[in-house]
Amino acid sequence: MLRINKIRILVIFVLGFSCQLIEAQEEQGVHQRSEEYVAPKDPLVKEKLSKWENQKFGMLIHWGIYSVPGIMESWNLNSEDWIERDSTIAYNDYKKWYWNLDKIFNPVNFDPESWADAAEDAGMKYVVFTTKHHDGFNMFDTQQTDYKITNGPFQNHPKANVAKYVFEAFRNKGFMIGAYFSKPDWHSQYFWWDKYATPNRNANYDIEKYDWRWNKFKEFSFNQISELMHDYGSIDILWLDGGWIRPKETVNDEVRAWGAPIPEASQEIDMPKIAEMAREAQPGIIFADRTVHGPYENYQTPERKIPETKLDVPWESCLPLGNNWGYVPNDPLKSPTTVIHNLIEVVAKGGNMLLGVGPKPDGTLPYEVVNILEKIGNWLDKNGEAIYHTNAIDNYQDGNVFFTENGKKLYAIAVFEDESQLPGTISWSKNLPSEKAKITLLETGEKVRYKIKGNKLEVVIPQKIRSTKNISAIAFLIEN
Repeated sequence: MLRINKIRILVIFVLGFSCQLIEAQEEQGVHQRSEEYVAPKDPLVKEKLSKWENQKFGMLIHWGIYSVPGIMESWNLNSEDWIERDSTIAYNDYKKWYWNLDKIFNPVNFDPESWADAAEDAGMKYVVFTTKHHDGFNMFDTQQTDYKITNGPFQNHPKANVAKYVFEAFRNKGFMIGAYFSKPDWHSQYFWWDKYATPNRNANYDIEKYDWRWNKFKEFSFNQISELMHDYGSIDILWLDGGWIRPKETVNDEVRAWGAPIPEASQEIDMPKIAEMAREAQPGIIFADRTVHGPYENYQTPERKIPETKLDVPWESCLPLGNNWGYVPNDPLKSPTTVIHNLIEVVAKGGNMLLGVGPKPDGTLPYEVVNILEKIGNWLDKNGEAIYHTNAIDNYQDGNVFFTENGKKLYAIAVFEDESQLPGTISWSKNLPSEKAKITLLETGEKVRYKIKGNKLEVVIPQKIRSTKNISAIAFLIEN
C-alpha cells in the first residue's frame, strides 16, 4: 500500500510538470513517409486495401498506463537528448515509477461501446487501437508477459481483456479493425536488457554478440502478434509502429533524416515469418509496417502532416486531435473546422485520415473530444458523398476549392476559414463543367445557379446557406 501511495504522489507531481510535446521535440518521434512503394500481389490483400481506401476516415486510439499521469506516451522512458523530464528525478528511478503505473491503472468506467458510438457519430469507418506501445504495457491478455492490463487492479473486470472488447464494439458497428502493435518493447529484457544502460530507443545490447537474446525477442514478438491474429476475431489491419526496427538494408537517407539513432546491426524481427502466419490466420490482412518500404508496407503513413501534393499510392495521414496522441489534461484540441479541412485536403490528395484520440485513465473519452467528433459527423452527414468512395484527380485544388470524383460524378468542396459570413458566390477555374451541367449543393440537395465566363465558373451560394452560422465547408455535386 505504501508503494502505491508513493506512485500516486509522483503521479500528482508529474501532472503538474508534464505539459509536453513541444513542436521541436515531436519531430524526433515522428515517422515520415516512405519514398518507395511496393504494391501487394495477393488478390485478397488488394481487395481489402481497396475497401480500406474507400473508408477515408478512421480513429487511432492511444491508451495505456501513460494516461494515468496524463503524459506523452512511452517516450519519457527514452533517454535521448530531445526528451524533457524533471531533472530532480534520476533516470532509473523515473523508469521504475513509470513502469509501476500498472499498479494503479484501473479504468473502472471503460465503455468501448461509447467509443464506437462517438466514432460512428463522427463519420469514421475504421479504427486502429494500441494493443501495445513502446513502453511494453499490453492492453490485451497476452500470455508472453505479466506486464498487461489483465494482471493489475482491473483484472477482475468483465471487460479486462481490453483489446478484445474494443475490437468487438467497433466490429459490431461495421468498422474495419486495426491492431496497433509496437515492434520495440522497452519493458522486455529481450530488448532493453538490465545488464546495460538504455541510451536510446534501440535494443541496448550487441544483438550480433548476443544473438540468442535477440532471437528470443523475435520469438516473443511473433508469439504476441500470433495471439492477436488468432484470438481476437477478424482483424483487417496490422499497424506496426517503431519503424527503426527494420532490416539494415532498408536504412537509407530518408531514415537517417529522422534524426533517430541508427544501430550498427540489423534490427529485423523476421517479417516474412510474421506475415505468413498472419495471413494464414487473417486472409487478406493489410500490413502497415511503417516506413519499412517493401512488401509489408501496404500503405504509407505520413505522421502529423499532410503531403504537399497528391500521391498515387495508398496512404494515410495520422494526425492527433490534440498535441499529444494520448490523454493529457488541458491539451489544446483542434477545432472541428480544422479537422474537416484536414480531411478534405487529405481525401482530395488521394489519402485517408486517421485521427488520434486518447481516452482518460478511467476509460472514458473526454467530453470535449466527443463534442468535436459529433460536429465533424454533422458535416459528414450532409457532405459525406464528396468524401467516401471517391478518388483523387490531377487537378485536385483551385484556391480554397478541393475536388474529388466518383465515377462520372465530380465534387467541388469549398473550405472557409471565416465561418461567420459566407460569400455570395464561389469561383474556380479548374475542372469546368459543360454549359448544361447540373450543380447540386449537397448540404440541402437543391440545384444551384451558376455561370461560366471564359475560363471561370461562378456558383451562387443560396441565401439559406449564407445565413447559416458555423459553416466550415460546402460541397457541390457536378453532373455533366
